[in-house]
Amino acid sequence: MPTLTVNGRSHAVAAEPETPLLYVLRDELGLNGAKFGCGLGQCGACTVEVDGRPVLSCLAPVGVLEGRAVTTVEGLGTPEKPGPLQAAFIAENAAQCGYCIAGMVMRAHALLRVNPHPSEAEIRAALRLNLCRCGTHRRILAAVRRAAGAPEPATTGAVP
Repeated sequence: MPTLTVNGRSHAVAAEPETPLLYVLRDELGLNGAKFGCGLGQCGACTVEVDGRPVLSCLAPVGVLEGRAVTTVEGLGTPEKPGPLQAAFIAENAAQCGYCIAGMVMRAHALLRVNPHPSEAEIRAALRLNLCRCGTHRRILAAVRRAAGAPEPATTGAVP
């Protein structure tokens, strides 16, 4: 029975070692921020951090995560007291349906951890693996810029 450290708390989980982390988070720990989008690591909706790096939880077996720190979007703040990045996403109204947002927040959080003042190109590169089908990409980018304290980039008329 693997023991996982999620959002700073230790959890003994009743899962086979090959069980994807996403299922354990949602089904055993009740952490529903990470979403099942594709189950193939192609959409990013399930992104969490493992030891500060973004990981697709639909592909990460729990058996390799013992002794490693897992952080989910729930570990960044609460609805009553959102973390700075979450607050930036709220301020920029970055969610439409909201399905992708936890994954976007986690990938952006990992970026800002290693690069607190990324360029526009660096933000776009970091988020390129996460999909938003609603089309709120501009607001998502604005939220990450806001959290980084970066100014709005000059517009060139090009669509992202």
